[in-house]
Amino acid sequence: MRRESWQDNITQVVIYVILVVISLIVIVPILYTISVSLTPYADTLKRGGVILWPTNITFEYYGYVFNENSPVPRAYLITGIVTVIGTAISLLITAFTAYPLSKRYLPGRNGIMWIFFFTMLFGGGLIPTYLVIRSLGLINTLWALMIPSAMSVYNMIIMRTFFSGIPDSLEESAKLDGANDITILFRIVLPLSMPVLATLGLFYAVGKWNMFFDALIYINDRSKYTLQVVLREILLMSQLTELIPERASALPPQLPLQMATTMVAVIPMLCLYPFLQRYFVQGVMIGAIKG
Repeated sequence: MRRESWQDNITQVVIYVILVVISLIVIVPILYTISVSLTPYADTLKRGGVILWPTNITFEYYGYVFNENSPVPRAYLITGIVTVIGTAISLLITAFTAYPLSKRYLPGRNGIMWIFFFTMLFGGGLIPTYLVIRSLGLINTLWALMIPSAMSVYNMIIMRTFFSGIPDSLEESAKLDGANDITILFRIVLPLSMPVLATLGLFYAVGKWNMFFDALIYINDRSKYTLQVVLREILLMSQLTELIPERASALPPQLPLQMATTMVAVIPMLCLYPFLQRYFVQGVMIGAIKG
């Protein structure tokens, strides 16, 4: 084996230093958010507002977010429904679109792809989109949060690239056994596409979970508010302490409440990612290399 030269050693050291710096950039804000949300505000002030490890742990601020009159539990349910059903619909529509477009013998394949690509560059705008959704009767329904954003063209291109890498011989063998295209898609193509399905599923799930603007525009019923809209209201209420001093005693300090609401919003996605991590890198790299 070739002995490592001093240049190789220096290169490794530089790479490790860069990785450590990047890791700290990611980890420190998370530790700060967790620590401030779990530490009494008085202790945070004593330490100059810079705290990376909680002291005298308290769940007071989380209790305010989840108090008995809080809309957060229901918003969690609504957001969970939108995320699960919306992600399933998005993956299904993306697969149904990507599979035929991955076949070179599809008539007009290039023209159809140009139409999809055009939508990545130009959109109808907010007002026409709102008018279309209203004319479809989707205003103030959860479908307004799932149907209009059901498919991402970028994700469809990644899935199409993955599908095109599956050997044609598998599909030809299935057709000889009497399988049709739907059977081939669900029993052969999709089971072989777990990396890209998990990757795009994570993309869609994060987008649905963090959906804010669409919910703010299309949902008027407070009982159907998503988590992000409800958390925004909580943060706005906490800011009243600066505008209405007499209400300061009834509301917790703004900074730890902001940190608590932030953790409430991100914890589900943080828990989901480790289960999909082993598929994530593989799915993205395959789409990138073959694209």
